[in-house]
Amino acid sequence: RAPCSGGFLADFEDIILFYDFYSATSLFNIWTKYAPRLPADYYNEKLLKVGDSLCEMKEYKLALLQCYGRYLQQFTINFDENKADVNQFKTAFFPKGFGDKNAAHTFHALSGKNICHYELVCDSDVNLQNKDSVTQCLHILSSLRLIMQVALPQEHLCWIIFNGTIYIYTICRKLMIVGQSSKALEYLLWASTCMEFSVPLLSVRYLTWRATLYTAVCQCYYDCQAGIHGEAFARRALAKIDELRQLELMSSSQSQEESRRHYREATIKMAVMIFKRGVFESRRKNKSFFRPKIRVNLREAQTLPWPRTVTERLLDEMFDSTASRFLAVLEALSDSNRRTLQTGPIVTDEVEIRDVVSELFMAGKELLISK
Repeated sequence: RAPCSGGFLADFEDIILFYDFYSATSLFNIWTKYAPRLPADYYNEKLLKVGDSLCEMKEYKLALLQCYGRYLQQFTINFDENKADVNQFKTAFFPKGFGDKNAAHTFHALSGKNICHYELVCDSDVNLQNKDSVTQCLHILSSLRLIMQVALPQEHLCWIIFNGTIYIYTICRKLMIVGQSSKALEYLLWASTCMEFSVPLLSVRYLTWRATLYTAVCQCYYDCQAGIHGEAFARRALAKIDELRQLELMSSSQSQEESRRHYREATIKMAVMIFKRGVFESRRKNKSFFRPKIRVNLREAQTLPWPRTVTERLLDEMFDSTASRFLAVLEALSDSNRRTLQTGPIVTDEVEIRDVVSELFMAGKELLISK
């Protein structure tokens, strides 16, 4: 078939996926020779589509070099995204503005490049044990943030914002797992803020994802031993969720069952983050005045009906189901800075805190049995 008809690329798209790296490189060289004879939009679309297919096959290096990187070669080669501001970024990659027909392809290629870079970093250092690996992840996060900064004022580019939050969350979760929550926090905060400022994303449809981002921010604060900020952010997020609920109630459409489910799920996630600190802080001894210690005999309490302790009463006040109460217990007992199920008692001089931990374990056991 004549190359100008597009038939060659249609065949090439299938053929390229079955070759090894070196054979694929040779095929790409052949493909490039036909580029001037094809419509630029068609060529770029096929180039990026093959890159996406290669990513699905985990051929990240090939996708980066021969697809996303090949597309981005038309722009400034020596541009450093980690040192550039928004205006420089727009000038380098979007000289004709966002109304240009190639803008979507450029965003696509930039995002694909970052994801490939991240996957290659993980392939070479799965647990990010090397300092350089963490640094590369932070550079990727900075690049994603810059892309989102450029796209945020443009409502029709909300898909860039949504995808960007997913990419940021994925990388930050990895950083959190390897003990780098302090470095992930600012990017998760940015992702959460973007979801709030992008008008098309302010709908019930995206509420579950917003709540997931909010929860990750809270967990970062707790990992950084800044529980007071984690609880404060959870309360702020709860207020944002309630704002959305009020806006929906004022609209002409009635709240459907699916919407109620989304609100309930998001509210529970935030309540769990509040409970995580509140269950302990409500029991801490106030040193400004003296009060006698009133301790519950937990062995005797086990024979009593639920709620048997202060902790269980708080669970009843904040949650209305066994599953949500058990989730709250698990989150309250989890701590990335220590082993939860250690053989000895929790290391603290505060008797009240040790009592809370014991009550949480007792509540968790009862919730499992009742379930």
